[in-house]
Amino acid sequence: MAIFIDENSKVIVQGMTGSEGRKHTARMLAAGTNIVGGVTPGKGGQSVEIGQKELPVFDSVGKAMADTGADATVIFVPPKFAKGAVVEAIDAEIGLAVVITEGIPVHDSAWFWAHATAKGNKTRIIGPNCPGIISPGKSNAGIIPADITTEGRIGLVSKSGTLTYQLMYELRDIGFSTAIGIGGDPVIGTTHIDALAAFQEDPARARSCPARPVPPRRRRKPSRPPA
Repeated sequence: MAIFIDENSKVIVQGMTGSEGRKHTARMLAAGTNIVGGVTPGKGGQSVEIGQKELPVFDSVGKAMADTGADATVIFVPPKFAKGAVVEAIDAEIGLAVVITEGIPVHDSAWFWAHATAKGNKTRIIGPNCPGIISPGKSNAGIIPADITTEGRIGLVSKSGTLTYQLMYELRDIGFSTAIGIGGDPVIGTTHIDALAAFQEDPARARSCPARPVPPRRRRKPSRPPA
């Protein structure tokens, strides 16, 4: 099994028509993610072909959900507009919002986190400034490489994208049920504790693995010999 995202998840991409959104949409599709459309205000009614799949573009998250049944969104929107994109997803009450964008002002992140809380936490936020979430063999929402590991029974949560990738690769022979990069910003949505609690409730998980970078030790200055 997996947490937060699986083969039944229907994913939309906010910012899909931009260069980063288009590139990573292709990679997510190649990983087997069920992407059902994208959102770019002002481009509703258009469609784009990505990875030999024709994907509709909508003006809003609410319209995309109504037409496709989407229950998750991946956000590739520039920092200046990211707050508005996340708030739109929260107001539409989509189940999962994966905020990939780096460089969002802390004030904006705190604002949309508080807004999600005030709305009853109907939208789980992962990120911002994160690599996303992957349930290998099922679905991949974000920028985590899909070919560095296999499906298995380890649950992984990390603030570091690099550590996420390294552990997934080093333990590829055992495999993962879900790996989550929660992001390294001061204010994030899903925390280590949130993810570990979800893994604890997953009957298919054998082990959970929280990972965090360890700061280098400071070398102690040698003491001066007595005069």
